Amino acid sequence: MSRPVTLLLGVHAHQPVGNFPEVIEDAHQRCYKPFLETLHTYPDFRFAAHFSGWLLDWLRERHPDDMERLADMVRRGQAELFSSGDTEPVLAAIPQRDRIGQLAALNDKLAAWTGVGPTGAWLTERVWESSVVPALAGTGIRYVTVDDYHFFCTGKSADELDGYFSTEEDGTRLDLFPISEALRYRLPFSPAHEVVAWLEAQAGRGQAAAVYFDDIEKFGIWPETHDWVYGRGWLKALIEGVLASPHIVTATYADFHAAHPTRGLVYLPTASYSEMNEWTLPMPAAAVYARFLAAEKAAGRGELHRPFVRGGIWRNFLSRYPEANWMHKRMQGLSARLAEIPDPPQSLVDALYRAQANDAYWHGLFGGLYLPHLRRAVWDNLIALEAELDTLQPRPSAVAVDLDLDGKTECLAHNAALQAAARDDGLGALHELTSYPLRHNFGDTLRRYREHYHERIGQAPSEHRGDGIASAHDIVRCKHPITPEDVVPDALPRAICLDALDGAPLADYVQPAPAHLEFRRPGIVKTYALYGTTLAVTWQLSGLAGRRLTTSLNLALPSCDGFLGRYVLADGRIPGGFGQPLDVGAATALALEDGILGGRVDISSSFSAIIRGRPVHTVSQSEAGFEKIMQATELRFDWLIPDEHFTLQLQLTLMPQP
Repeated sequence: MSRPVTLLLGVHAHQPVGNFPEVIEDAHQRCYKPFLETLHTYPDFRFAAHFSGWLLDWLRERHPDDMERLADMVRRGQAELFSSGDTEPVLAAIPQRDRIGQLAALNDKLAAWTGVGPTGAWLTERVWESSVVPALAGTGIRYVTVDDYHFFCTGKSADELDGYFSTEEDGTRLDLFPISEALRYRLPFSPAHEVVAWLEAQAGRGQAAAVYFDDIEKFGIWPETHDWVYGRGWLKALIEGVLASPHIVTATYADFHAAHPTRGLVYLPTASYSEMNEWTLPMPAAAVYARFLAAEKAAGRGELHRPFVRGGIWRNFLSRYPEANWMHKRMQGLSARLAEIPDPPQSLVDALYRAQANDAYWHGLFGGLYLPHLRRAVWDNLIALEAELDTLQPRPSAVAVDLDLDGKTECLAHNAALQAAARDDGLGALHELTSYPLRHNFGDTLRRYREHYHERIGQAPSEHRGDGIASAHDIVRCKHPITPEDVVPDALPRAICLDALDGAPLADYVQPAPAHLEFRRPGIVKTYALYGTTLAVTWQLSGLAGRRLTTSLNLALPSCDGFLGRYVLADGRIPGGFGQPLDVGAATALALEDGILGGRVDISSSFSAIIRGRPVHTVSQSEAGFEKIMQATELRFDWLIPDEHFTLQLQLTLMPQP
């Protein structure tokens, strides 16, 4: 062997904005802390790390001694800290001004903390679009890491990917390190001695570098990994094996970048890692894609043809999930409003940046969009930002605009306490109902979608064979009992005040005036009005005597099926929680109390209704297996129309609990 191979090992640590404190604490104790403690005892083992700014703030406040170990490793030249957007946004999905602001925020934070400014950056979910180059380079970033798959798509071979390449956008240069998928699937799942042998084999092939950058959570949080990495000594064995080998050296990315020239110019396609390209596809395209890849692999052509079979791109999540798209376009709109204010308060900038955190906008191996508390964190920040902007920059009480670019006009009506948004899609329903005092969107629900991984439900639990441990990508396990009925997709969105007549959904409402919340169909004029903290929904009914009108309210409540959420009847009785079925005979009032929200919804009907409540669950995959998640409570108010001309009203009052 003429020269050793340089191991460029990087780890990425992030927790979603809005994640439960106990989850972050558990991640620190099982992963971040033992990882840093272990690396600190081996000063000759060089590595890189990226901690998202939001997580870094959390850890520095609660575990200063542990984080000082990391800062000490940076100062002694053992560790290099990578930057990114401060709250871990997908840079390509936020405005250019916010890319620069987010990057500068974390750059400054790292430099002030350690005395060393970053020159490398982590790309969230390795989402590459060339449009991000100017913001990265303009904030002092000289290189980023992307997957080797990105390079394979340009015709590069694995043997060529042992250094870094250069690209440009409008004449601005940025260098790119290709992460080895072969190494990514070995760490930490293969035995340490096998990883060392694989690295030595790269030296034998004359490779200059082996590039690794992936989630640190694989080193202690993923199933089985804590015992494997720390209890059974995998990490120490790897470090000691690497340091003992004459054929492997370690370096920071910065040192390698300074010591080696670029391998040349390359232009990468818009892409992420190969698994992401499958996750972004809806059914049935995702199943077709997966079957095609499996057939190619079985025929021995998988690696040969994979670069030419790309699947979808990250932005497909916004067209695939209207709920994610609505959040995203609301964020973009508020970013534009904030940009019009000279020298805005930092609290408003912080709220916008927190609302740009990537986690709630997409769904793959992890819960993401399917997790109500992550979506709620986005909405909490959007609502707080909007309320403050309305005091600094008042807007009309009602506007009509195709905000989410789906070809349908949305009407957004608001007062100081509430905002209601309806889409001119024939349903005459609300898909946003925001309370500014409660900082909550009661329309923040998720419909049931047909997902590719649902086809795996019912398979036997996966078993790992051979040495090492299984990757979470291969796990088939159910955390909750799941039946076929649980994965039947919804035909309609989970909106507020979806109407049916004699059991048949009404989807033929028209909106005569786009900026008014009034909808008409034969026999029905339906209007929404805001009075302080009350939403009033009125149906003027003609020629429908003896028929049955039903409206369904899909309400997102933070307690979900937890013990702090409950129904309260007019006489004070508590029939159960939101996760339990509710059946009330003839009634005109119902309250929903939520201890996590610190608020309640008082619902009153002008005419006696049969009330039925059911929890709405979705089935999603996570690193620990398939799970059922409560998204909303669906309340159905059912009226028998008594007269040929009849006016019916439903009022929802949203207010803090006394």
